[in-house]
Amino acid sequence: MKMMSLYDYLGRPAGSKLGLEVAEAARDMGIPPGKRFVKNPGYTGMIMTYPERFLKLYFKNTVVGEQLELPF
Repeated sequence: MKMMSLYDYLGRPAGSKLGLEVAEAARDMGIPPGKRFVKNPGYTGMIMTYPERFLKLYFKNTVVGEQLELPF
């Protein structure tokens, strides 16, 4: 299973608000996140990773500012 951070998936920093929304959706669906340590000029520390399939479904079913119910 391919695990990706929000940065990996989006190609840009997600920000804390979106990160929290994704983390809550994963928790509500029983999807345990992974963790990875990163060190770069913009951030050093642990980041959360999620299955690529979850991220695809999450962003496919999310309208800006409004989360829709996922089909699984």
